[in-house]
Amino acid sequence: MAAGTGAAPAVSTLSGDDGLAGRRVLLIVGGGIAAYKALDLIRRLRERGASVRAVMTASAKHFVTPLAVASLTGERVHDELFSLTEEAEMGHIELSRSADLILVAPATANLMAKIAQGLADDLASTLLLATDTRVLLAPAMNLRMWLHPATRRNAALLAADGVLTVGPGEGVMACGEFGPGRMAEPLEIVAAAARALADGTAIPLPDTSLAKDASPLKQSAPVAAVSPPSGAGAASLRGRRVVVTSGPTHEPIDPVRYIANRSSGRQGHAIAAAAAAAGAEVVLVSGPVALPDPRGVAVVRVETARDMLAAVEAALPADLFVAAAAVADWRPQAAADLKIKKRDGAPEPVLQLDRNPDILAAVAGRREGRPRLVVGFAAETDALLDHAAAKLARKNCDLLVANDVGAGSDVMGGAENAVHLLTRTDGAPRVEAWPRLDKAEVAHRLVARFAAMLDGGRA
Repeated sequence: MAAGTGAAPAVSTLSGDDGLAGRRVLLIVGGGIAAYKALDLIRRLRERGASVRAVMTASAKHFVTPLAVASLTGERVHDELFSLTEEAEMGHIELSRSADLILVAPATANLMAKIAQGLADDLASTLLLATDTRVLLAPAMNLRMWLHPATRRNAALLAADGVLTVGPGEGVMACGEFGPGRMAEPLEIVAAAARALADGTAIPLPDTSLAKDASPLKQSAPVAAVSPPSGAGAASLRGRRVVVTSGPTHEPIDPVRYIANRSSGRQGHAIAAAAAAAGAEVVLVSGPVALPDPRGVAVVRVETARDMLAAVEAALPADLFVAAAAVADWRPQAAADLKIKKRDGAPEPVLQLDRNPDILAAVAGRREGRPRLVVGFAAETDALLDHAAAKLARKNCDLLVANDVGAGSDVMGGAENAVHLLTRTDGAPRVEAWPRLDKAEVAHRLVARFAAMLDGGRA
C-alpha cells in the first residue's frame, strides 16, 4: 500500500555546490521518537535539489504519518512489502535501483540488527538486502541500547560491510538519560549525505574496541607506549562508591567578574553518568556548568576550588575518585565587595593571586581513607606526554588521562576528545593513545577500565 499525495509544496533550492542537486535519495524512516526529524530532513534535502522517495516501517507510522511524509516528498510513501501492484513490478528492487543513496533515519537498534544479520521481513529490510546502492545510517536509540554489546557488534559488522553512518550524538534522551544515542541533526545528516555521494565517506561509527594501532606519540617522553585492549567489555561498578569532579571553578575578582577557564564539564558529567549506568553510587561535584544533572547521580554544585575541595572531602570515603574538573590554579587574594570601576586618571588595578589547593594531590596523598583508585586529568598545550608523565608522578595518582588543548584544539567545550592514558608502573609510565571519540564513548571506555582495575585486572 502506498500513501498518495497531491503536488509537493514549492521548495526553493539553495545555491551551492554540495553535490546533492539532481541526486535521488531513498529515505527509510525507522520507528523511533526521532522519526519526527525526518520531516525536516526531507525539507533540507529538497532545498538542496535532491529528490526524495520515502519508505516507512510499521513502527515509524506510530510517530509520524505517511501523509505528512508524502506531502513533503511529493511522492507516494511505500510501506508494504506485499503490495500486489508494486511487487508485480518487483517494487523492492526498483526502489533501491532508482536511488543514488539510501538514507536510513532514524536507524533504530532493530533496523541495524536486521541489516547486519541480513534479515528481510518487511519492505525496508528487504530492499536494504537487495541493494548495491550506497547506504547511510543515522542511528537513534536509548543510550543503553546503543552501548549494548549486541548493538556494538552489529555496528562493527555494518562498518565492515561498507555501510556509512552519521552520529549518533550525545545529549538528554526522551527518557531523561544523558549520553550517546541522539540522532544527528538534519543539517548534519544532509552534509553526511553529500559526502557519501561525493567520496563514499561519512562520519565514522564509534567503535566499541579501542584502536588497535595507537597513534604515533609525537612528544618525546620517558614512557613506553602500548596498544589498548581490543575491547572495553561490559563494565560493572555495582557496590562501588565513586566521586567525580567536573567543570571549571570560578574564582571571584569582584561581584561580577571571576577567573575561570573554557571547561564545559561534558567529559566529567559523561564519566559520572557512565559510572552510574555501571551500577556505582556516584557523587558528582560540579563547578558552574550549563549541563543537565546525569540521571541517578547525586550532584553537589560548587563555585570555587576551595568549595570543591571541601565537597570532595565530605563525599569521601570512596572506591574511586576521578578528578576531571579543570580547577583554577590561582585565585585573587581578596575579592572586591563592589564592582571595580574604570576611572579616568586612576591607576590600573593590580590583581594579586594566591595558589589554590591541589584537590587531586590532596586526595591521592591521604594516609587514611585514600580511594583505591585515584584518576587525574591533564590538559596541556605543549609537550603533552612529558607534562603528563611528570604530573602522574608528582600527584601520586594511579592513572592520568591527558589531552591536548593547544591552539586549534576544540576539546574544551567540544563534543569529542582524543586522550592518552598514562598508568603507573615500576618503571616508565605505560601510555595508550586513544582515537578521537565522542566524550560519552570516552567515558564508557574509561569506566570499563576503572572497573577492571578495581577488580584487580590489568590497568
